[in-house]
Amino acid sequence: MTSHYEERMDADLEQIRAKVRKASDLVERQVHNAVQSLLTIDRDLAGQVVLGDRQVNRRIREIDHLVHAFIVRHAPSARPLRYASAVLRLDVALERVGDYAGSMGREVARLSAPAPGAVGRDIELVAQQARLMLSHALEAFHDGEAESAKGVYGLTAQVDLMLERALTDVQRAAEKGKGTLRDVFGLLRILYLLKRVAEQAENVSELTVFAITGEEKPAKVFRVLFVDESNDRASQIAEAYARKAYPESGRYSSAGRTPAETLSHDLIQFMDGRGVDVRTARPTALTPTGETPEHYHIIVVLSPEARDRLGEVPYRSTVVEWKIESDPQDLDALYKEVAIHVQDLMTTLAGPDAR
Repeated sequence: MTSHYEERMDADLEQIRAKVRKASDLVERQVHNAVQSLLTIDRDLAGQVVLGDRQVNRRIREIDHLVHAFIVRHAPSARPLRYASAVLRLDVALERVGDYAGSMGREVARLSAPAPGAVGRDIELVAQQARLMLSHALEAFHDGEAESAKGVYGLTAQVDLMLERALTDVQRAAEKGKGTLRDVFGLLRILYLLKRVAEQAENVSELTVFAITGEEKPAKVFRVLFVDESNDRASQIAEAYARKAYPESGRYSSAGRTPAETLSHDLIQFMDGRGVDVRTARPTALTPTGETPEHYHIIVVLSPEARDRLGEVPYRSTVVEWKIESDPQDLDALYKEVAIHVQDLMTTLAGPDAR
């Protein structure tokens, strides 16, 4: 027999669920209208989206109040507590997506003309994918479907691919004089905001899985490329040290602009003394990063000359330059300097518990 306490808790949870669904529907509608206003240059609709952001914020504040009252009243544990925690995190995501939609509306209101043909199609595709991810993630949250939520994991990579093409088309349109400078910057900002919508959708899927199962999403594994002139000193040391010190946090490789034929016997012996085996390593020629089958999250440049050989860096990759002060022949000093750089990089990417 259900107790009065359980009935009250269930009723309060149901009230929260209903409010969350209404807020979610409103946010989805805001994103849809923002995109629609762009594709049709409907400034009245864009203005409605801007004003609608206030309604989103009010609903989020109401949900926050209900959740905090629920926690104080019931002191929940296990799944009800995880759900309450997830709702508070969902509120943050919904508020941010609402802000993104409002910002898109403001940009549309300032556009002087519709997006050029190819750019308009690109934006429509990016928006379609971002909205699909958001809808799928929110539906999984409402229905309590962990496996469905996991289906959103990694889909931001598809958005990134679409975004790269869109950015290229915006650049080409600008070079041909299609649109004012303000319009170009406005379209770029809208694309960035749509990417952020997709990222928030992935966040929603993660907190859904947590609310239902208590599982956290597996830590991200970063693809890191170390680049220098000949790939027989600093870049090899960086790759080998990262593999040994942080095997679970990344996948590492190295390359050189003009690679040496082999690694020196001195380097092999020195690394052996540090417990790092580079006997099977071979200097590798750097392939322009835009031509690699899988993009790198981080590209570390350890010599200025190698930067020019990178080619056009994909949008999804971040280039970091390290100024190496040590003499390449002083292996002990070079090893220590590179190791400190690698430690700083990996703790920044994966946190203090990187491993």
